[in-house]
Amino acid sequence: MTTTTPGPAGPQQHDAFGPDLSVEYLGLRLANPLVVGAAAPLSESPEALPALEAAGAGAVVLHSLFQEEIEREQMMLHSHWMQGAESYAEALSYLPEESAVHGGEDLYLRDVEEARRRLSIPVIASLNGLHPGSWVHTARRIEAAGASALELNVYSVPTDPGLSSEAIEQELVSLVADVRRDTRLPLAVKLGPYYTNLSALARRLAEAGADALVLFNRFYQPDIDIETLEIRPNLILSNSHELRLPLRWIALLHGRVPMDLAASGGVQRGADVVRLLMAGASVTQVVGALLRHGPARLSLLRRELSDWLHQHEYASARSLIGCMSQRRCPEPSAFERAQYVRALHSLHAGPHA
Repeated sequence: MTTTTPGPAGPQQHDAFGPDLSVEYLGLRLANPLVVGAAAPLSESPEALPALEAAGAGAVVLHSLFQEEIEREQMMLHSHWMQGAESYAEALSYLPEESAVHGGEDLYLRDVEEARRRLSIPVIASLNGLHPGSWVHTARRIEAAGASALELNVYSVPTDPGLSSEAIEQELVSLVADVRRDTRLPLAVKLGPYYTNLSALARRLAEAGADALVLFNRFYQPDIDIETLEIRPNLILSNSHELRLPLRWIALLHGRVPMDLAASGGVQRGADVVRLLMAGASVTQVVGALLRHGPARLSLLRRELSDWLHQHEYASARSLIGCMSQRRCPEPSAFERAQYVRALHSLHAGPHA
């Protein structure tokens, strides 16, 4: 049996006689911590989104709008409008035809509006890029379209040997500060794990105006076909083993930076959600499991989380958050160990060594 009660983001469903699964993320009240991550085709079509909500999603991150798409369309539009600049105004082709105007950004904004119309759960927009530029104003348009929050999906592979790690991080901090100036939307930053000092960067991002960190982005890893001598895509969906990296860093950062923390990568079962909440995550993003099993997987994850909380006599999911973070767990040093050999010895010593 379920009941529905109103909340800031719309109706919130919960089990009438079970644990309270609701959580707070980016200042939003979510019915549960299961957030659909920004991955096409899951969130590319507004028509497909109600199935995700019906299956139990607490929020949805829309597919990303890429920075290069915005900038390319702006350049193409400028080129079309400059066409005929040296011609007589009376020329029939002096102004470009309407069909010449490319609407990638506008189409994305319509997706945001349509998603808000179809869903009662929060809709989080996603911008994918790194370099500050004219695209930053898009954040303001996304806010006007009705998005509940904005996720900056930082995806960059620096290859310039003359570019220092300090310069890379400063560019990211400047980007967040620019977006913060352009919008009042709650702002999350989705990072990769490859930074010199993630703790220091997290603190700088908080100071720049980020409200949450999403850990971690999964980078595209190409492969080589040794027969055809071609670079091939090599998409491997995440598995439960991958959650250990976000789990560790979320546990290290929880309570040490004034931001919400979201886990991304590796959530396959309800037990995975429990682990990440214990480490300090407010929510867990789900992508790979849904691509494998479809939206119904959300129902299973939600039920397994509720059952675990009930069996272990927890009244709510919020009471789990951070209970096994580094600041609160019985053995804080375990999250900082770097000795691989010591970890190998623990396999032979047994679980109580």
